[in-house]
Amino acid sequence: MMSYSRRTRHRAIAGAVYIGALAGAAFFGGAPAATAQPPAPPPPAPPNCSPADWAGVRAGVAAATSVYLFTHPPVNDFFATLEGQSREEMQPQVQEYLDANPQVRAELEGIKQPAVDFLNRCR
Repeated sequence: MMSYSRRTRHRAIAGAVYIGALAGAAFFGGAPAATAQPPAPPPPAPPNCSPADWAGVRAGVAAATSVYLFTHPPVNDFFATLEGQSREEMQPQVQEYLDANPQVRAELEGIKQPAVDFLNRCR
């Protein structure tokens, strides 16, 4: 029969204990993770707030704006003068025009109201 040294037996026992500890940790430590509930899904978006809904609202606002500008040539002419300018250059001119034409402002705000409502509801 083979005789093992005290040191070899000690290493074998220590190795077995180490392997057992790893197995126990994997079994017992992994058990809560395996039985834990998955994270809750994010709350659903409000109804009618999908990207498709937003595209539809924008399309409707664009179509209504087009009709308005075609049926109000002076307003269309004013906005045509802004072509090629940066937003920063346009802003004060648009503000001045709308301040001088409150009826146009109210009508254009009414046209874009569905987009404002969508953003307020869906953000």
